Amino acid sequence: MRVFLVIFCLFFCVSAAGAQTLKSGDTLTITVLQDPKLDRTVVVDPAGEIAFPLAGHVRARGLTAQAVENILKARLKNNYKEENLDITVAVAAAPKEIPEEDLKPKVFITGEVVRPGSYVVRQPTTLMQVIALAGGVGPFAAKSRIQVRRRGSGGDETIFMFNYKAYEAGNDLEGNIKLRAGDVIMVPERGFFD
Repeated sequence: MRVFLVIFCLFFCVSAAGAQTLKSGDTLTITVLQDPKLDRTVVVDPAGEIAFPLAGHVRARGLTAQAVENILKARLKNNYKEENLDITVAVAAAPKEIPEEDLKPKVFITGEVVRPGSYVVRQPTTLMQVIALAGGVGPFAAKSRIQVRRRGSGGDETIFMFNYKAYEAGNDLEGNIKLRAGDVIMVPERGFFD
């Protein structure tokens, strides 16, 4: 009786896992028996889609792995002579809960600074303050071509140029803008003519 109960529980758990609907951030492993070059791991993007060669963009959010498998079979079957195309879609990983640290407002600095990375901004912070937090510009920084990239609510991006050399000389004080959460500061490497 116990063996029967254990087998029943295992069957129920496996069928419940197979019926799990996909969501953005899920990682799927897709294998195509007839064409191993197509085997890959994909992530369901924020729009709820995956991109797959020869099939294009496929809506995955809200569907089961089996449903995505069926869509891929339907889209790929015309590319192969065999009628029984063998495609397997498995959920490799689901996104974890977002850590509290990731919810804090941050700015990001990359390129020729001593410590590139993300920095939490709890109060109004200027560009020069974040450069200082990052340990200052590196020896190969193009000081006259620093950019602050800011994404607007409509998805458009605004780029602010900052001339560190002019700021040091006391000329470009207005370029030291107040940053907003999500701003990306890019300190490029000095070129041959910089």
